[in-house]
Amino acid sequence: QVQVDESGGGVVHAGGSLRLSCTAIGLRYDNYAMGWFRQAPGKEREGVSCLSWHSTHEYYSDSVKGRFTVFRDDAKNTLHLQMNNLKPEDTATYYCAVSSYDSCSTSWDSERRFRYWGQGTRVTVSS
Repeated sequence: QVQVDESGGGVVHAGGSLRLSCTAIGLRYDNYAMGWFRQAPGKEREGVSCLSWHSTHEYYSDSVKGRFTVFRDDAKNTLHLQMNNLKPEDTATYYCAVSSYDSCSTSWDSERRFRYWGQGTRVTVSS
């Protein structure tokens, strides 16, 4: 059984930083992209970032580009999201997801490309 677990959420003041981590256990296939999505209260879930296998390609939403950095450790099946200069509009539940594909594409933020999802970790940024 596949298990995807996120950690690292919390409450931070605007301008602060957080690092989210994600571990995927029980996968029966290799070479998979991983991504981060988020859902703010009252809004639809949206893509934040995607990182392909071997970290060859990375994608970010325009709202986080330049502030967030995604990186992974393939040997440990872990994905991280370093979030700097956080803003109140970054407040959301953040979800880690494992793709059915080894690469992120121009449609990297399509939830259909992701097969396994975590339960989410809450991030609150106060002004």
